[in-house]
Amino acid sequence: MDSKTIRKKFLDFFESRGHAIVPSSSLIPENDPSVLFTTAGMQQFKPYYSGVKKAKSDFGTSNTTSVQKSIRTSDIEEVGDDTHLSFFEMLGNFSFGGYFKKEAIELAHEFITKELELEIDYVSVYEGDSDIPGDTESENIWNAIDSSLIVKKFGKEDNFWGPTGNEGPCGPTTEIYVNGVEIWNIVFNEYYCNANGSKSPLKQKGVDTGMGLERLLTMLQKKENVFETDVFETLMKDIEEKVSSESKVGNNRIIRIIADHIKTSIFLLSDGVLPSNSERGYILRRLLRRAVRYMESLGVLDSLSVFFDSVQAIYGDIYPISDEMRSTIISEIKKEEDKFKKTLAQGLKQFDKGERDPFVLFTTYGFPLEMTQELALEKGEKINEEDFFEKMRAHQERSRSSAAGKFKGGLAGHSEMEIKYHTATHMLHQALREVLGNHVVQKGSNITTERLRFDFSHHEKMTDDEKKKVEELINEKIKESLPVTCTSVVLDEAKDMGALGVFEDKYEDKVDVYTIGDQDAVFSIEICGGPHVTSTSELGTFRIKKEESASAGVRRIKAVLE
Repeated sequence: MDSKTIRKKFLDFFESRGHAIVPSSSLIPENDPSVLFTTAGMQQFKPYYSGVKKAKSDFGTSNTTSVQKSIRTSDIEEVGDDTHLSFFEMLGNFSFGGYFKKEAIELAHEFITKELELEIDYVSVYEGDSDIPGDTESENIWNAIDSSLIVKKFGKEDNFWGPTGNEGPCGPTTEIYVNGVEIWNIVFNEYYCNANGSKSPLKQKGVDTGMGLERLLTMLQKKENVFETDVFETLMKDIEEKVSSESKVGNNRIIRIIADHIKTSIFLLSDGVLPSNSERGYILRRLLRRAVRYMESLGVLDSLSVFFDSVQAIYGDIYPISDEMRSTIISEIKKEEDKFKKTLAQGLKQFDKGERDPFVLFTTYGFPLEMTQELALEKGEKINEEDFFEKMRAHQERSRSSAAGKFKGGLAGHSEMEIKYHTATHMLHQALREVLGNHVVQKGSNITTERLRFDFSHHEKMTDDEKKKVEELINEKIKESLPVTCTSVVLDEAKDMGALGVFEDKYEDKVDVYTIGDQDAVFSIEICGGPHVTSTSELGTFRIKKEESASAGVRRIKAVLE
């Protein structure tokens, strides 16, 4: 069975059993500042597990199913072996109070053994500890289904999942193993993990399952590893054609890494991430530069962008990319490659001047550790790898803390330009409502030092006239030097004031309301974490650079301040 067949078979199976099919969300989590990327199918459903949103109201049922694009880079050094990838797809079924352990286990068993005709080696359940009791209920359910089935018991490291980020739903898991490989993880969300690590029982218990498509394909297509399956076959073949026979010898893992990084980079770019030195942009930059370096080590000097069509040949029907976005992706890849060549030249220059600290060379100039080691070896010197990795761990921990420390509605970075763009986002939100109508609500935003990106609900492409009106309205308000003030009030009072906000989010008892304009002539009023400029006169000139579709019923604007 090919990947398209498996995706359809999985979704059809659960739809026929009362689940609503929900499309994959973006790789950039919306309204979830606790993580950089979407790492699991359950992330877009977090508000339903906590009860903030009601699935029955939104989907007509308490049960959903999806095939979710996902990215995980915590194991990036293991990418290239038989199973690890940075981009992958998760098949999942979810229930928010609709059913629990018995039904979830029975459905999984039926799909694996009947639909896919695979034989289960064994299953595992959570054995329990002093913090959380063992999951004897799941053990008994498995025994009732098949008394001959081996049920193994493991601790939290293996059979307890969550939360994604600092806090969120979590609980014990039961896992299904086929051919010695864990292919399906069924999570029973019974607890809410608070930011301080304490756990409290969830009022509404939920089911969250995840089965990696690529690992499943390896078994169904009887392949040795994920890179031989049909979601890599075309890409691997096209890369190998660029590599000489001599360079292929002993470099199979490197070719796999290139394929993985190209695919992940294209998907990140298609979801609006741009290379930079922080957070998501830093991950993308690292992936692209690793791929470039490995390509050159194999003697391939072509741009990575030549493989865009190879990726689309695999995924074009599932995750289509417009011609406009194709041009943007190719352009960004080439720009990053040019920058990398310059940084390599700078790094070489600094090395020749005597700079030997690989951490400085890597973080300041983008100079790879391996290249520093090779150059040092040529000069009879040795690089302290342990010191490098210790500094990198501290650097990454600071980055993670920064990402996890984002507050709801607030701003991750606090540079002067980011604060300006944050304020401009409020003005854009209000201007869109005035030009297009009050149906416009924020669906997501992303701010860098170079631009703002704003997603909003709207059913059709904006006309040039509408875009012009939005620009003119914002620039008019900028010229009026409107004051930007903050008031701390209780949530109900903020609503009475007419403040905009994502009201399904969990707010504290008191919220900050930012007002742009005088009391007698308010232009914008929103609940937000801040910070903002004190006057619109600080912003400069607002320009819309692009308006495009983000997803069904959601448009996206990218804009700059000049």
